[in-house]
Amino acid sequence: MIADTLQVGFLPLVDAAPLIVAHEMGFAAEESIALDLRRGPSWSAVRDMLSFGRVQAAHMLSPVPVAAALGLGGTGTPLSAVSVLSVNGDTIGVSNALAARMRQSGHDFGYRDARAAGAALIAHAEHPLRLGVPFPFSMHAELLYYWLSALGMPAPQNVDIRTVPPSLMAQALEAGEIDAFCVGEPWGSIAVENGVGQLLLPGNAIWSFSPEKVLAVRSDWAAAQPDLVGRLIRAVWRAGRWLAEPDARTLAAELLSRKEYLDLPSELLDRALTGRMVISQRGEERQVDRFVEFHRGAAGFPWRSQAEWIGMQLAARTGLDRAAAAKAARTVFRSDLYRDALANTRAELPGASSKIEGTLREQTAVASVSGRLFLEPDAFFDGRIFEPSKD
Repeated sequence: MIADTLQVGFLPLVDAAPLIVAHEMGFAAEESIALDLRRGPSWSAVRDMLSFGRVQAAHMLSPVPVAAALGLGGTGTPLSAVSVLSVNGDTIGVSNALAARMRQSGHDFGYRDARAAGAALIAHAEHPLRLGVPFPFSMHAELLYYWLSALGMPAPQNVDIRTVPPSLMAQALEAGEIDAFCVGEPWGSIAVENGVGQLLLPGNAIWSFSPEKVLAVRSDWAAAQPDLVGRLIRAVWRAGRWLAEPDARTLAAELLSRKEYLDLPSELLDRALTGRMVISQRGEERQVDRFVEFHRGAAGFPWRSQAEWIGMQLAARTGLDRAAAAKAARTVFRSDLYRDALANTRAELPGASSKIEGTLREQTAVASVSGRLFLEPDAFFDGRIFEPSKD
């Protein structure tokens, strides 16, 4: 018997899948909760729905709770990331005009090499390069800043960043308001389908295991409702585990395609779930391993080191004290609540809550509760590593 209903905000993106699957496939009901999924028009709207109590939880950009902890762009309401909903899942695209200049110079649009793609983009873009991102505090923005800065175009100083809701990104490209974008699927593929752009690079070519979306709650609600938080974490974890099964992809795409969720053809949504991306209207396909990940490699675990990386990036470009930002950021990704929720399940939980980011170039066994946990590659494209503060 379902005892509690939770209102949960989301945006129509493939990476909302764990919440949609938890509701549709009965994983929430197994935890005696019902999810009342409420679609928002933009990330600022979903953030405000959560901050002002119109929903109890939300599908959220991973940097938003960190930004709130640093006093950046929020409502003043402390937010907690109690699990990671998705790893990777972004794509970078360019206008047809920019793509033509890049192709004429010999870039092959291999959709893999971040260094080559970035060099071609910088060489052939009109300056300042106008970039569309869904929200100022987003992994989309952080990946672009990291990538372009590493290749000699300091960002955001030397680019024109424009905030565009995901569902309007293709329209902004067609209208000539932006030259390129970074957005979650399926909205990059929509630009291809509409004939207004081409896909240049998947986000995981920049950072191969970046926390894209989180399950966010208000921190005061988490403290007051630990049982509900635990049940919600478990429901989402089971949904992510189901999504990791190859046989689940077709049904998952059909669920996501429904009118109340993404309202788009399932064939289009299947691209991100399978990693079989169509990058141009010519029908060119590229296969991307781990384009989006919901479960494997402890994908749902809220690593405090990832929160610290985000905090340090935000501090570097906003002038905040980096040590203070790192300390505040670490408190936002609640690995403690995640561990408590999954303690009596078969979840593979890492032995530590923080790790050096960027060192893994192949699947690697690590210390864990069960001794059977393998982490996926987490390298940055330029070979840098991030060493977090000591616990």
